[in-house]
Amino acid sequence: MEKWYLMTAVVLIGLTVRWTVSLNSYSGAGKPPMFGDYEAQRHWQEITFNLPIKQWYFNSSDNNLQYWGLDYPPLTAYHSLLCAYVAEFINPDWIALHTSRGYESQAHKLFMRTTVLIADLLIYIPAVVLYCCCLKEISIKKRIAKVLCILLYPGLILIDYGHFQNIYNSVSLGFALWGVLGVCYDWDLLGSLAFCLAINYKQMELYHSLPFFCFLLGKCFKKGLKGKGFVLLIKLACTVVAAFLLCWMPFFTEREQTLQVLRRLFPVDRGLFEDKVANVWCSFSVFLKIKDILPHHIQIIISFCFTFLSLLPACIKLTLHPSPKGFKFTLVSCALSFFLFSFQVHEKSILLVSLPVCLVLSEIPFMSTWFLLVSTFSMLPLLLKDELLMPSVVTMMAFFIACATSFSIFEKTSEEELQLKSFSISVRKYFPCFTFLPRIILHLFLFSVITMVLLTLMTVTLDPPQRLPDLFSVLVCFVSCLNFLFFWVYFNIIIMWDSKNGRNPKKIN
Repeated sequence: MEKWYLMTAVVLIGLTVRWTVSLNSYSGAGKPPMFGDYEAQRHWQEITFNLPIKQWYFNSSDNNLQYWGLDYPPLTAYHSLLCAYVAEFINPDWIALHTSRGYESQAHKLFMRTTVLIADLLIYIPAVVLYCCCLKEISIKKRIAKVLCILLYPGLILIDYGHFQNIYNSVSLGFALWGVLGVCYDWDLLGSLAFCLAINYKQMELYHSLPFFCFLLGKCFKKGLKGKGFVLLIKLACTVVAAFLLCWMPFFTEREQTLQVLRRLFPVDRGLFEDKVANVWCSFSVFLKIKDILPHHIQIIISFCFTFLSLLPACIKLTLHPSPKGFKFTLVSCALSFFLFSFQVHEKSILLVSLPVCLVLSEIPFMSTWFLLVSTFSMLPLLLKDELLMPSVVTMMAFFIACATSFSIFEKTSEEELQLKSFSISVRKYFPCFTFLPRIILHLFLFSVITMVLLTLMTVTLDPPQRLPDLFSVLVCFVSCLNFLFFWVYFNIIIMWDSKNGRNPKKIN
């Protein structure tokens, strides 16, 4: 019983932090004519409520796609419609066609923030609590501590409750987490259904799709494709097809409807990257202007090849040796590959990598905490633009203190604790003096933290040179990208050198 008192207290702390951050500014506040992501979400409610479903994704006099046109899958549109019915009941002016553009008031801000909190309470937070409660290999206190740390992760809080992302990340990430729970529990059909809902809410959940596919395919192989494995494969295929049919049914009536939705979901004409994002293409464009040198279609091919090749080894390993542990680490590796190398990446997409990193927080607390701090720092230009410096600093400090005290992260830097023992033993066969890896990682951590602190101070206190107005933003992206490349190598080493994945896996029970 005491456990549930503590768990309730932890959830209340998470909710309190969220609501406190929501009292601050948001994207595009008082900045016409486009305002920001907050206005995008309000506008989608206006469009879905006032226009027939067949017009939601098409350009018209009532639906100017250049003004925050709907560019997310059907479940997002349905959610916007549901919120619109509530908004219309409270104040019809909030979603009046045309006249509500740029609508801002304290009452409306309260309504919009509340919709995020409700979505969190219904989907994301229950998934986090259940996932941590099912981790039998750690103590009850550690499970509760893990819930606290995940709920205090500053990146998701600052984007959903501060910036106000133009789609509720907690919904798509929550569905994905329910999917992880399902497939790790051997509730494969329910897990597949949950993940299909995640993809149909936010197309960027495709970052997680290959690990789900490979893990489930590996299970089918293990059961035998001439027996139970084949039956499972058919059931999974039927579940996925049924889920997509239900979500897309209104848009399957005409071929042009379906194609238009797909064009809106995958706008390849926008280019290799937008704004300042801490991936390879944006960070290294300082040295090589790929967008200017190569034709558009060549950029797409190159990004596809880099992405595919970077995630292929981990996916093959997972297919051949499916295990819950390997699945979670492959989720991290594949999502990070997509973020670093794929086409049309946004800075907020790092949240898709952060979710699976949160899942392995108790297994590699030092590296997970480090990554989650860097992931939040990588969005610094966006957060400063929305006047969220103070909430960013406070939430990052609170998260770091929670992780450091709950998991004693600085005591978890040995080869074994970093899950690098197998790799180190392999290297020592050729270089017997290779015993300094933990010390190198600790020094890299200190250098990384100092760099992040200095860059934050410089960005806030100094004016960039007139010839280089984006200097600090570019430095933030470049430093973050170097960190992410290091983490990509690290997580792939864990995956490829973990011989236990296929033999004696620790399952969630």
